[in-house]
Amino acid sequence: MRKNAKKICCLCGKDESILNGSKFIQGKIGYVCSSCIKEAVTVLDEEDEEDGANKQDIHMKATPSQIKLHLDQYVIGQGEAKRTLAVAVYNHYKRINRKVKSTDVEVQKSNVLMLGSTGSGKTYLVQSLAKYLDVPFAIADATALTEAGYVGEDVENILQRLLEAAGYDAKLAEQGIVYIDEIDKIARKAENNSVTRDISGEGVQQALLKIIEGTVSSVPICGGKNQTNCPTSSIDTSNILFICGGAFDGLELMINENSNSIGFQTVATPTDENDRTLKNIEPQDIVKYGLMPEFVGRLPIITTLQPLSEDDLCKILTEPKNALVKQYQSLLAIDGIKLVFQPDALTKIATLASQRGTGARGLRSIIEKSMRNVMYEIPDIKGAKKVVITSRVIDGTEQAIIYGSKNIKIA
Repeated sequence: MRKNAKKICCLCGKDESILNGSKFIQGKIGYVCSSCIKEAVTVLDEEDEEDGANKQDIHMKATPSQIKLHLDQYVIGQGEAKRTLAVAVYNHYKRINRKVKSTDVEVQKSNVLMLGSTGSGKTYLVQSLAKYLDVPFAIADATALTEAGYVGEDVENILQRLLEAAGYDAKLAEQGIVYIDEIDKIARKAENNSVTRDISGEGVQQALLKIIEGTVSSVPICGGKNQTNCPTSSIDTSNILFICGGAFDGLELMINENSNSIGFQTVATPTDENDRTLKNIEPQDIVKYGLMPEFVGRLPIITTLQPLSEDDLCKILTEPKNALVKQYQSLLAIDGIKLVFQPDALTKIATLASQRGTGARGLRSIIEKSMRNVMYEIPDIKGAKKVVITSRVIDGTEQAIIYGSKNIKIA
């Protein structure tokens, strides 16, 4: 290109004599005028806004039945809890995306409280839900929260995590989902008010009230306490869906002591009574357990997850998309080795997990312990093609059976 050649925009074809006062940016194949650059920026911004609108529409396209169908691929059982969550999130995002007129009825936010024993799938349900909806998601542990001014995490740290998950896009974070686990651990130690400070119990409930109901909160981007000169971002929590979960150990016993209050008129077996009681938990039962009435009132949707049976645990090992057995099979497949769990091995794993009372959470530790020697030795065994795990391998009385390329046992 000649040094003193006339500058001509390669997009609009106009030269510098016509575009008087416009700046030209030189590229490898010519010049682009500032007018074309500004127009291109405008077009890209409009496309980004349209893409953002389309992304919001995704929440509307997923009906409750489709949401439950997705959850069925990852979580075994808990059909009632899945339906409750599916309807809750569908109505929540329908409320967010609707175009509100001054004459419209105001639809209030409905947060969710999930009750279920450890390992029943509370956290995993919410994680799978947020991933499917493709919204920012944050998990917080209520046991780590304290009142402002005390050692521990402030409740604003929850919003800071959500903001981080949204790539520090405040508008996107305002449409996210927050899951607060172990919410039962911040219950008041007694129904009577105490003169002493309960900085990790009732105080935390008080601090959570506003953000769960809906308020504009200034969230420090850098996180942590006592940060000086830290930029903040304003987040309106009115459209953030809060889901709280907890085991609430002993709650069913409290209800059984006063079973007439929930309508039991006949004598039932302990198992049936427990099952029906858990399904009919009322807000006043949660208040009696130790959560403040104001706090429970901000969680109008209550759903219960039932303890997993041994049959459920067996299905969890093999049926979900990312089942534990499939994960270990995938790891060994990288080395060209087929991993087989015999049916009696799966039953043994489920039985041990059930006996430990840890639900699905205990399955991985049992498999990990049983597979430790296999995972350690298999890379050094030449010609290994197949590994078979039996019930005796699970209980530690035998070693795994390893076959070579000619179907010969080599270990």
